[in-house]
Amino acid sequence: MELNAREPRPPEPKTDGLAVNCDGLASRNGEPAEITVSLSHPGKRVSPIEGSNLYRLRDRKFLLEDKRRLCAWALGAAMLGILLMIAHAELCPAVYQPGSIYALSINGLISVSTGCLLILIIAFHYKDIRLFIIDHNQVDWRIAMTTNRVLGISLELLVCAIHPVASYLGPDVGVPSPVLTWNSSVPPICLCQSQRHTWMEVELLLSGLMFLRLYLVHRAILLHSKVLLSASYRSIGSLNNINFTFRFVLKVLMNKYPARTLLVFIMFFWLSAAWMLRLCERQEEVKTGDMGTALWLIAITFLTVGYGDVAPQTSCGKVVCLFTGVMGVACTAMLVAVVTKKLALNKGEKHVHFFMMDIQISKEIRNAAANVLRECWLLHRTTQAKNNNGEHRHHQRCLLEAIRVFRHLRLKQRKLRDYTSEMVDLSKMQMIMCDLSANWNNSYRELEQRIISMEQKLDELGQSFQSTSQLLSQALHRRRLDHR
Repeated sequence: MELNAREPRPPEPKTDGLAVNCDGLASRNGEPAEITVSLSHPGKRVSPIEGSNLYRLRDRKFLLEDKRRLCAWALGAAMLGILLMIAHAELCPAVYQPGSIYALSINGLISVSTGCLLILIIAFHYKDIRLFIIDHNQVDWRIAMTTNRVLGISLELLVCAIHPVASYLGPDVGVPSPVLTWNSSVPPICLCQSQRHTWMEVELLLSGLMFLRLYLVHRAILLHSKVLLSASYRSIGSLNNINFTFRFVLKVLMNKYPARTLLVFIMFFWLSAAWMLRLCERQEEVKTGDMGTALWLIAITFLTVGYGDVAPQTSCGKVVCLFTGVMGVACTAMLVAVVTKKLALNKGEKHVHFFMMDIQISKEIRNAAANVLRECWLLHRTTQAKNNNGEHRHHQRCLLEAIRVFRHLRLKQRKLRDYTSEMVDLSKMQMIMCDLSANWNNSYRELEQRIISMEQKLDELGQSFQSTSQLLSQALHRRRLDHR
């Protein structure tokens, strides 16, 4: 980056065969000469990323769009692999046999989708590193490769690489298995009897761990949210030091669409946990291996009811039910918070409600005070009569009860006003303070104007005094001349 500047005129320019213009710059053939001053560090390589801020903003926008697109493709590849795994687990060996061309084809498609997912994850992090370089104005990409970033990328690639491979790597692959119908008991996931028990456990574990790919959902929600796409959100958030993470986006969604967000999460978690429980329980051929029973068990576990009619039999199923119970407690707490927020009164409703309650209690206090005065008069009358002691005691009891009711209502009114005073509307107080400051400013300006007018009047009085003194001196001078 260079800057064009003109040098100031020297006192005595010395030129050899050069023309000197009016600015004192030497030129050849009458053309003005320009001096270039480099603003970059000497010896440092200037890359396109270190160019103009306008180019940096453009590159940043393109990189964000590429990240958003790659994240969507990666989520699609992950969902495709999970759906193929579920279809393979449901169809084998009920429709086709283990080791057949159909089983190998579906497993091959799962592996291909996994490879595409790994490539997309690597491309996504490549774009992320380039975005980091642009944001921090660095040249060497190795500066962005911190230990946490390397560990995160490695763990992400490891999670995305998990998929069931035991169907075509296990023993006796290609050996035909007995044909099963839909009415027969369904064996475990595309693996047969006792000799394949170890491989069955491995494939069961890998199939369940494929659901870890769903971590890409939170990244897709973050990159495709209106919060991140809105320039006003980003500018205001940067001024308030707010990091636009998935936690912030989730809070925004829970604030705007609480019921919809919770319903989608609960339904998706219910179906996923029920299928995983069915996958775990099928190897024991118990009734919890049925999808309907699994849905019922997950529902009563999620709601922390637990009727006890069904229970998981395998260790994998117990882990799934344990995790379901923990998530059920968390979702129930969020649901209670959402319902409480919906049922709570807003500021206007609270003001109206407490205002009407205050009016009602004031009426009751007036009635109680009237009752106290009435009972005092009746007690005084019975005291003056001195006829019936029973009636005297009755009026004493009525007077004490009226005093108690009056004190109770006064205490209730005091508590209500204390609670109302705690609900201070900050915006209203701010408006009141602004009005007060505006009134003070107007009063100050009026006072200044009055002081200025008084100063002008004092100046006029001073000038009139001077003119009067001059007139008096002239008159006295004339009289002296006349006397002489």
